[in-house]
Amino acid sequence: MQIILRADVDNLGRLGEVVKVKPGYGRNYLIPQGLAMPATKANMNIFERERKRLEAKMEKIRQAARSLADKLNAAQVVIPVRVGENDKLYGSVTTTNIGDALSDMGIEVDRRKIVLDNPIRTLGDFEVEVKLHQDVQCMVKVSVVRHGSEPQAVEESVESEAVDTPAEPEAAEAPEENK
Repeated sequence: MQIILRADVDNLGRLGEVVKVKPGYGRNYLIPQGLAMPATKANMNIFERERKRLEAKMEKIRQAARSLADKLNAAQVVIPVRVGENDKLYGSVTTTNIGDALSDMGIEVDRRKIVLDNPIRTLGDFEVEVKLHQDVQCMVKVSVVRHGSEPQAVEESVESEAVDTPAEPEAAEAPEENK
Protein backbone atom coordinates (compact mmCIF):
# COMPACT_ATOMS: atom_id res chain seq x y z
CA MET A 1 0.00 0.00 0.00
CA GLN A 2 1.37 3.42 -0.92
CA ILE A 3 0.69 6.39 1.33
CA ILE A 4 1.58 10.08 1.57
CA LEU A 5 3.02 11.03 4.95
CA ARG A 6 1.28 14.01 6.57
CA ALA A 7 3.86 14.19 9.38
CA ASP A 8 7.39 13.00 10.15
CA VAL A 9 7.21 9.36 11.28
CA ASP A 10 10.21 7.73 12.97
CA ASN A 11 11.79 4.92 10.95
CA LEU A 12 9.43 5.55 8.04
CA GLY A 13 9.87 8.97 6.45
CA ARG A 14 9.28 12.69 6.45
CA LEU A 15 6.32 14.92 5.70
CA GLY A 16 5.28 14.72 2.04
CA GLU A 17 7.12 11.53 1.15
CA VAL A 18 5.28 8.75 -0.65
CA VAL A 19 6.21 5.46 1.00
CA LYS A 20 5.11 1.87 0.73
CA VAL A 21 3.87 0.19 3.91
CA LYS A 22 2.01 -2.98 4.80
CA PRO A 23 -1.75 -2.52 4.33
CA GLY A 24 -2.61 -3.19 7.98
CA TYR A 25 -0.10 -0.63 9.29
CA GLY A 26 -1.40 2.02 6.92
CA ARG A 27 -5.10 1.27 7.32
CA ASN A 28 -5.14 0.59 11.07
CA TYR A 29 -2.57 3.05 12.42
CA LEU A 30 -1.18 5.70 10.07
CA ILE A 31 -4.40 6.82 8.37
CA PRO A 32 -6.64 6.87 11.52
CA GLN A 33 -3.94 8.80 13.45
CA GLY A 34 -3.84 11.43 10.70
CA LEU A 35 -0.18 10.66 9.95
CA ALA A 36 -0.83 9.58 6.37
CA MET A 37 -3.34 9.40 3.53
CA PRO A 38 -3.63 6.92 0.65
CA ALA A 39 -1.46 7.89 -2.33
CA THR A 40 -4.10 8.53 -4.98
CA LYS A 41 -4.05 11.27 -7.59
CA ALA A 42 -6.85 13.18 -5.84
CA ASN A 43 -5.10 12.91 -2.45
CA MET A 44 -1.83 14.15 -4.00
CA ASN A 45 -3.63 17.33 -5.13
CA ILE A 46 -5.27 17.77 -1.70
CA PHE A 47 -1.94 17.26 0.04
CA GLU A 48 -0.17 19.86 -2.12
CA ARG A 49 -2.80 22.42 -1.11
CA GLU A 50 -2.32 21.76 2.62
CA ARG A 51 1.46 21.20 2.53
CA LYS A 52 2.38 24.70 3.80
CA ARG A 53 0.04 24.39 6.78
CA LEU A 54 1.44 20.97 7.68
CA GLU A 55 5.05 22.16 7.29
CA ALA A 56 4.35 25.12 9.59
CA LYS A 57 2.82 22.75 12.15
CA MET A 58 5.85 20.43 11.98
CA GLU A 59 8.25 23.39 12.35
CA LYS A 60 6.34 24.53 15.44
CA ILE A 61 6.71 21.05 16.95
CA ARG A 62 10.42 21.04 16.07
CA GLN A 63 10.93 24.45 17.74
CA ALA A 64 9.17 23.26 20.90
CA ALA A 65 11.46 20.21 20.95
CA ARG A 66 14.55 22.42 20.55
CA SER A 67 13.54 24.67 23.45
CA LEU A 68 12.90 21.60 25.63
CA ALA A 69 16.31 20.23 24.58
CA ASP A 70 17.96 23.44 25.80
CA LYS A 71 16.29 23.01 29.20
CA LEU A 72 17.36 19.36 29.38
CA ASN A 73 20.97 20.13 28.45
CA ALA A 74 21.14 22.56 31.37
CA ALA A 75 19.40 20.20 33.82
CA GLN A 76 21.19 18.07 36.42
CA VAL A 77 18.94 15.20 37.54
CA VAL A 78 19.71 13.72 40.96
CA ILE A 79 18.14 10.36 41.76
CA PRO A 80 18.57 9.13 45.33
CA VAL A 81 18.51 5.33 45.66
CA ARG A 82 18.89 2.86 48.48
CA VAL A 83 22.12 0.89 48.40
CA GLY A 84 23.43 -2.16 50.19
CA GLU A 85 26.92 -3.41 50.83
CA ASN A 86 29.63 -2.31 48.40
CA ASP A 87 27.30 0.43 47.09
CA LYS A 88 25.13 -2.12 45.26
CA LEU A 89 21.72 -0.70 44.35
CA TYR A 90 18.50 -2.32 45.47
CA GLY A 91 16.82 -2.47 42.07
CA SER A 92 17.88 -0.14 39.27
CA VAL A 93 17.25 3.29 37.78
CA THR A 94 15.02 3.16 34.70
CA THR A 95 13.52 5.62 32.24
CA THR A 96 10.48 5.88 34.51
CA ASN A 97 12.65 7.06 37.41
CA ILE A 98 14.41 9.60 35.21
CA GLY A 99 11.09 10.83 33.77
CA ASP A 100 9.62 11.21 37.27
CA ALA A 101 12.71 13.13 38.46
CA LEU A 102 12.44 15.46 35.45
CA SER A 103 8.73 16.07 36.10
CA ASP A 104 9.56 16.91 39.74
CA MET A 105 11.92 19.56 38.34
CA GLY A 106 9.07 20.96 36.21
CA ILE A 107 10.28 19.52 32.89
CA GLU A 108 7.72 17.21 31.31
CA VAL A 109 9.26 14.53 29.08
CA ASP A 110 7.57 11.34 27.92
CA ARG A 111 9.56 8.44 29.39
CA ARG A 112 9.42 6.64 26.03
CA LYS A 113 11.61 9.41 24.58
CA ILE A 114 14.37 8.69 27.11
CA VAL A 115 16.87 6.28 25.54
CA LEU A 116 18.47 3.96 28.07
CA ASP A 117 19.99 0.76 26.65
CA ASN A 118 20.23 -0.93 30.04
CA PRO A 119 18.94 0.18 33.44
CA ILE A 120 21.49 1.96 35.64
CA ARG A 121 22.68 -0.34 38.43
CA THR A 122 25.54 1.62 40.00
CA LEU A 123 26.09 4.92 41.76
CA GLY A 124 27.68 7.71 39.74
CA ASP A 125 27.13 10.27 37.01
CA PHE A 126 25.67 9.27 33.64
CA GLU A 127 24.79 10.93 30.34
CA VAL A 128 21.38 9.77 29.11
CA GLU A 129 20.09 10.51 25.61
CA VAL A 130 16.62 11.95 25.13
CA LYS A 131 15.10 11.79 21.63
CA LEU A 132 12.53 14.56 21.58
CA HIS A 133 11.96 14.62 17.83
CA GLN A 134 13.33 12.94 14.74
CA ASP A 135 15.70 15.91 14.31
CA VAL A 136 16.23 16.85 17.98
CA GLN A 137 18.21 14.78 20.47
CA CYS A 138 19.93 15.92 23.63
CA MET A 139 21.84 14.54 26.59
CA VAL A 140 20.73 14.93 30.19
CA LYS A 141 23.10 14.52 33.13
CA VAL A 142 21.86 11.99 35.67
CA SER A 143 23.51 11.54 39.06
CA VAL A 144 22.62 8.41 40.97
CA VAL A 145 23.42 9.02 44.65
CA ARG A 146 23.00 7.19 47.93
CA HIS A 147 19.59 7.88 49.51
CA GLY A 148 19.83 10.72 52.00
CA SER A 149 22.73 12.48 50.30
CA GLU A 150 23.08 14.89 47.41
CA PRO A 151 26.20 15.40 45.27
CA GLN A 152 27.01 18.63 47.16
CA ALA A 153 26.23 17.01 50.51
CA VAL A 154 28.77 14.28 49.76
CA GLU A 155 31.47 16.89 49.16
CA GLU A 156 30.48 18.77 52.32
CA SER A 157 30.57 15.58 54.43
CA VAL A 158 34.09 14.84 53.18
CA GLU A 159 35.17 18.37 54.13
CA SER A 160 33.52 18.13 57.57
CA GLU A 161 35.27 14.80 58.25
CA ALA A 162 38.59 16.44 57.45
CA VAL A 163 37.81 19.27 59.90
CA ASP A 164 36.47 16.90 62.60
CA THR A 165 39.45 14.53 62.50
CA PRO A 166 41.99 16.94 64.07
CA ALA A 167 39.43 18.04 66.66
CA GLU A 168 38.94 14.50 68.03
CA PRO A 169 42.50 14.05 69.44
CA GLU A 170 42.26 17.44 71.18
CA ALA A 171 38.98 16.38 72.78
CA ALA A 172 40.63 13.16 73.98
CA GLU A 173 43.58 15.08 75.50
CA ALA A 174 41.42 17.64 77.35
CA PRO A 175 39.92 15.15 79.87
CA GLU A 176 43.38 13.79 80.65
CA GLU A 177 44.62 17.26 81.66
CA ASN A 178 41.70 17.65 84.09
CA LYS A 179 42.66 14.48 86.00
